[in-house]
Amino acid sequence: MELSQKPKNVTVLTGFPGFGLVGTVATGFLIDHLKCERIGNHWFEELPATVALHDGKIVDPVGIYYSKKYNIVIVHSIANVAGVEWLASEVIQNICKELGAKELIAIEGVGSQRQDMQRAFYFTTDDKNAKALTKIGVEAMKEGIIVGVTSSLLLKTKVPLTCLFSETHTNLPDSKSAAKIVEVLDKYLGLDVDYRPLLKQAEEFEGKIKELLAKQAKATEDTETKKNLNYIT
Repeated sequence: MELSQKPKNVTVLTGFPGFGLVGTVATGFLIDHLKCERIGNHWFEELPATVALHDGKIVDPVGIYYSKKYNIVIVHSIANVAGVEWLASEVIQNICKELGAKELIAIEGVGSQRQDMQRAFYFTTDDKNAKALTKIGVEAMKEGIIVGVTSSLLLKTKVPLTCLFSETHTNLPDSKSAAKIVEVLDKYLGLDVDYRPLLKQAEEFEGKIKELLAKQAKATEDTETKKNLNYIT
């Protein structure tokens, strides 16, 4: 993997598909709103070839983007890396080593039955970062099981690692949960980015889902009615 730019002393953010696609949605939003420049990409030959289109442009399975203003490198993945988590972890560790990263931040969704609000939690290997996150009102995660790329990073990376988790109650893309992460990052890193467009996006998406479910329910009801009429006749 070749990087077109090699900034130093950066903060690296990672977002891989997981519960609620929180990491992917949050990092994708930040790439757009921080006006990041693509500086590299990666793919895993062990996985099916997958790309997406956004704004008429190809979105890499794993894209690496850079915000010069905030000296942040964002690793954004649309690829489901189940089965290659250790390889994905190596890619991130190599990026951190090559760029002399001062901190690595991994974004994840965490399952919750609560639907009235999203809460954010953190786990960090650095006491100074723990104090900063507590100061802005983020709760420390005391119990839980962490899987996927974040788990492999916790076991292997030598860079100070901060994991940010946001509650989600769906396997569908959860923009509300992603907005909570963006809100936390805004305060933590001083990004001056507005997370409210994600909330609007979440409302629009939920409206579409409800409309789709209503149509499916109506179609099912009509099918059952026809079956009953055929039975009666």
